[in-house]
Amino acid sequence: MARLFGTDGVRGLANGEVITAHLALELSQAAATVLTQGRHAERRRAEGRRPRAVLARDPRISGEFIAAAVASGLASSGIDVLDAGVIPTPAAAFLVEDIGADFGVVVSASHNPAPDNGIKFFAFGGTKLPDEVEDRIEAALESPELLPTGADVGRIRRFADAEDRYLVHLLGTLDGQRLDGLHVVIDCANGAAAGISPQLFADAGARVTVIGNDPDGLNINDGVGSTHLGPLQRKVREVGADLGIAHDGDADRCLAVDADGNVVDGDRIMAILAIAQKERGQLADDTLVATVMSNLGLRRAMAAHGIRVLETAVGDRYVLEALAEHGLSLGGEQSGHIVFRRFSTTGDGLLTGLQLAAEVAHSGRSLAELATVMTEYPQVLVNVPDVDLARLASDAAVAAAVRDAEERLGDTGRVLLRPSGTEPLVRVMVEAADSATAEAVAAELARVVRENLAV
Repeated sequence: MARLFGTDGVRGLANGEVITAHLALELSQAAATVLTQGRHAERRRAEGRRPRAVLARDPRISGEFIAAAVASGLASSGIDVLDAGVIPTPAAAFLVEDIGADFGVVVSASHNPAPDNGIKFFAFGGTKLPDEVEDRIEAALESPELLPTGADVGRIRRFADAEDRYLVHLLGTLDGQRLDGLHVVIDCANGAAAGISPQLFADAGARVTVIGNDPDGLNINDGVGSTHLGPLQRKVREVGADLGIAHDGDADRCLAVDADGNVVDGDRIMAILAIAQKERGQLADDTLVATVMSNLGLRRAMAAHGIRVLETAVGDRYVLEALAEHGLSLGGEQSGHIVFRRFSTTGDGLLTGLQLAAEVAHSGRSLAELATVMTEYPQVLVNVPDVDLARLASDAAVAAAVRDAEERLGDTGRVLLRPSGTEPLVRVMVEAADSATAEAVAAELARVVRENLAV
């Protein structure tokens, strides 16, 4: 049987084969048996308190019934539920840590289209769950659920000041830096950021123009947000703004555009902020954490500024694990999941946008000028389907082709072959000094993979 949890919780078509009210109820009951254990539970029991969980969702229409099922499953297991309603995923993670809740549950499918939905959990302290804890929850689906009675059942209450707590927290990360004089366009993706991101930037002193801030339950990520930057680019140029910030549906990521509408992706954002933090003595061990998919240009820019890059596998959870393991402060992904470990336990699109705008204000330089710190290398990605993933690491012909490609590129390019985690395909990624070379090398590698690993 396939593993229920994916790279970021459980996700799929709402009311499809996986994401149903029935699963939401049972998964919440299973989580209640696993996530209420540990030293924090001993302290809670000594204080005579019931377990508490923070519940949040994005504005998808299906989130209403799924969140209701989650709340029912938790309360029926003796968990007091603090329902924060529609708020960003990173806000839920912050609130779990802020109030010392046992865990948190977010109903969201992030950047996916509206018909999809998902359920993800945050452990005590607001951190994402490691694989082994997710496996324990999945195993607990087959175990007897907790069934307290009488006064021992949980209560479901509105988390009335959830947004205010999160807003105050974010503003506090500015260390006194204001955004006065900046004109910022914010694209809320018709998602969870719509109710708070414009307020955040306005409170920080920026002049704010907003798009994608009219969620109706069906239009989340629909032609707007970090996966559809065209509307933001046009609006920034139309109103003459200094920069634009784009969130995704649950606001755990951020991409930006400069005053001319040029895209500033996660790699460039990390480059700008890592250099700024190093100059202020805030970049732990002068090291940035990035995944293997980050552009070679990021590595070159960091080396030029005396900053090391620690590579991880693709996925923000691996960035988070590396930050915690090595005591580092900044990391992220090309897609815009940026983690500021000083302020957050997970990727936070509002925090990222705020810190980027604050650096523009602090430096007195435009975002376009700041972004020149990194030269992006052309990157070509080719998916080769219907191949035997198990033979990828051992096939001699593939290994020889990779060596030949690396010799051809020298220090002006990079090759990466990696198996998909969800499909029988190999992803061939090539970076080079020019697009034509990158495309030619990628095509040749894809041919070798296809011919030698076909199933």
